[in-house]
Amino acid sequence: MKIVIATIKSWNIKNAKRLQQLYDNKVEFILITDKSQLTYEKLKEINPKYIFFPHWSWIIPKEIYENFTCIVFHMTDLPFGRGGSPLQNLIVRGIQETKISAIKVDGGIDTGDVYMKKDLNLNGTAEEIFMRGSKIIFNEMIPRMIENEIIPQKQQGEVVEFKRRKPEQSEIKSDLSLEQIYDYIRMLDGEGYPRAFIRFGPYTLKFSRASLKEGKIIADVEITEENDE
Repeated sequence: MKIVIATIKSWNIKNAKRLQQLYDNKVEFILITDKSQLTYEKLKEINPKYIFFPHWSWIIPKEIYENFTCIVFHMTDLPFGRGGSPLQNLIVRGIQETKISAIKVDGGIDTGDVYMKKDLNLNGTAEEIFMRGSKIIFNEMIPRMIENEIIPQKQQGEVVEFKRRKPEQSEIKSDLSLEQIYDYIRMLDGEGYPRAFIRFGPYTLKFSRASLKEGKIIADVEITEENDE
């Protein structure tokens, strides 16, 4: 059996390699880490049973999802939270617990049938949450789908759509509470995300590694001049 895993995040790549070791020669895992490698021609040559997309930022071509079983992992309890920036949209709403939904790719945005859902806690930084979610995906969800013929089911419930957040929305505003400032910093503290920031005259202050203790936030800060960015 051949399985393709398309991902851009370092922790997913590490977990995919561990999964290969676990299955030894029973399953061959092929990693795709660049969107230019995700072509119909290459996939036709591989002929995978599944193509898994844990944290993939690009549109999957119709020619691919119509000819192969493509499965994405979305960090909400679908159909709640369809759309972009799911982690950040959950945290700004004060949500502390979510689901990872494994869904079949179709022509809509996160509208596909659901294979399974797993609980995910949203404590910690974005990177910590993604790493926690990656372990669930690679240790529980992918093995279960490989070893069992699961028939995906239609999504049920009220549809709530999220909008993809823009970098300028990472600016910390003065009307936020201390808890909200902490959430802004931690929800953007991850690989590939624009850090939460404050503008101070000609300088930009970017924050990471935040902790909320006894009515104060302790965090690392990087200060740059705007014309240096």
